[in-house]
Amino acid sequence: MNNVLIINAHQYYPFSEGKLNAELVERAQIILAGKGYNTRVVTMSDEVNVEEQLAHHQWADIVLLQSPSNWMGMPWSFKKYMDEVYTAGMGGELCVGDGRNEVQPKQNYGTGGTLAGKKYMMSLTFNAPAEAFNDDAEFFNGKSVDDLMFPMHMNFKFFGMQSMDTFAAFDVMKNADVENDFKRFEAHINNNF
Repeated sequence: MNNVLIINAHQYYPFSEGKLNAELVERAQIILAGKGYNTRVVTMSDEVNVEEQLAHHQWADIVLLQSPSNWMGMPWSFKKYMDEVYTAGMGGELCVGDGRNEVQPKQNYGTGGTLAGKKYMMSLTFNAPAEAFNDDAEFFNGKSVDDLMFPMHMNFKFFGMQSMDTFAAFDVMKNADVENDFKRFEAHINNNF
């Protein structure tokens, strides 16, 4: 597994220019190149050629999704990317429909993925502090980052992909600890790739 597609899902806002996500993408490229990986980077500011994007996903052994959490999910520009690219991939590039057939129309939903053997990793940035997760008394009611990102996990599972450990940087707008985040990110990439 030597090919990594890095998707920078950041959506520019005047109060959030995307510098941290861009820096994490750049650091991932450097670390992965040093380990012998080939990388391709897609950003949401790129013009999307659907066939090219499908080819990127087929080329990749691993998809690294670098994204902020916006309103408890993905930025709208990445959702648009998914609607265009992932829907077009349902003809076999990413999956064959939803996996069901005429013989068993109520069974096997989500089993049509054609990217078996490929992996994905999410690297996420949050305005929320780490303490807001995994604690029943806090905002997310004891839920984890992966619980919050369950829909994204299911999207990749729909294509037959397997998850790698999720990375998260917390409190990035009000109490950022960027240097520590970079150290943790480097260790995370080195431990998972």
